[in-house]
Amino acid sequence: MKNSNDTANTLLTGNVFKTMLSLSIPAILGMVVIGLYNFMDAVFVGQMVTSQAMTAVKVSYPFTLINSGIATLIGTGSASVLSRAIGKKDQNTINKIMGNLMGVVLLLSIIVMVLGIAFAPQLLTLSGATDEILSEATRYLRLVYCGSLFVNFSQSANMVMRGEGKLKVAMTIMGAGAILNIVLDPILITVMGKENGVLGAALATVIAQFCQATYTLWYFRKKSDNVKLGRIGIDKTVLGPVLSVGVSAMLMQVMSMVQQTVMYNTAAKWGGGEWQTILGASLSLQAFSFIPLWGIAQGFQPAVGTNYGAKQFDRVRKFTKVFMIAATVLALVFYLPIMFAPGAMLSMFIKETAISTQGASMLRVLFISYISYGVMILAITFFQAIGKGGAAAAITLLRQLVLFVPLVVILPRFFARNVDGVFYAQLVTDSIVLVASLILMAKEFAGIRKEEKELSKAA
Repeated sequence: MKNSNDTANTLLTGNVFKTMLSLSIPAILGMVVIGLYNFMDAVFVGQMVTSQAMTAVKVSYPFTLINSGIATLIGTGSASVLSRAIGKKDQNTINKIMGNLMGVVLLLSIIVMVLGIAFAPQLLTLSGATDEILSEATRYLRLVYCGSLFVNFSQSANMVMRGEGKLKVAMTIMGAGAILNIVLDPILITVMGKENGVLGAALATVIAQFCQATYTLWYFRKKSDNVKLGRIGIDKTVLGPVLSVGVSAMLMQVMSMVQQTVMYNTAAKWGGGEWQTILGASLSLQAFSFIPLWGIAQGFQPAVGTNYGAKQFDRVRKFTKVFMIAATVLALVFYLPIMFAPGAMLSMFIKETAISTQGASMLRVLFISYISYGVMILAITFFQAIGKGGAAAAITLLRQLVLFVPLVVILPRFFARNVDGVFYAQLVTDSIVLVASLILMAKEFAGIRKEEKELSKAA
């Protein structure tokens, strides 16, 4: 209990900049290692098997986001409820978090595993996969779905650790799983042979996730100071608040699946297999560069949620400002190498120099708006942290469905090289969404100032 109280006191009274660093660094490292799973699968398969096999792994990736969506739905919602309960000192709610999480994860993971294995080929054809790519992608995806329970429990429970402020513990557990995956990837690809290389990569991921889930279960049973895994079952009093926030976070994952599926299909239509390969490598880089920003958002969530629950609105403002500046600086670390050496970045995935050179200019286009992602992601996280999932869902839907999907279908018709429109759709979408995010944030802070005045009068 003492450690939990120390964490809450740091969130509520600690130096804002130092607290930001203590929350962000382990959270960023933890999220980076999560992203290494599919990223390293693609790198090892691309280098040790074939570019076509790498494309099969990347075409499969959007559909692995179904599991990520479940983990995010339950994990982000639970973390938001937990951090606000800590701010309010509501121990009754804290005690129900993990049992409810495990009950929901068990139910949804079994459904996804069964349906995913049965309908993997049909899902993959939606992204334009055909022939050998479809066959390889189906084998990869089916094996990944076998680990649904492991990945959903470990990732959602890890978000609860971060919501409690235990970011170093969360980072260590996720890091160990990712390192195990990286070690196993080349071993299992080699052992299983080139013809089964994609299965080796998938098996490495499932084994790593199993080990991670097993340790996470032990941690919440025996080691956690305050948030324990007690009676497993769905608790209606907790489920409602969890879903109201978690749905917006899940939409980000599920809409990414829709977004990438449409992109792959459109790229295949206008550019053929080569441009699917370029797009797969580009989206790998984009997905990996997103992850540190999600990491800093994971540190931002307990800072804002705990102080909002305690009605310390001045600290909510300060944390928001400091985290947004830090996120923009962090984005530069990924932005500059891709802007200056796009061909070299693509060559990590694509052995054929001609193909990586061909895609270099469009990788730049895809990343032009990346510098603004820190602000957009933190805007979504801000609304999740304070329990206003509707605003977070609105930003997510605007970016990934309402604007992007029509644009990625329409814009190719206006370019001499039609496939270029697939990449420009991202730039147009992000420019509009950034403005919308800033407007919603400004309105929310105006409401917070009004509540502050009312509390001041009441005092």
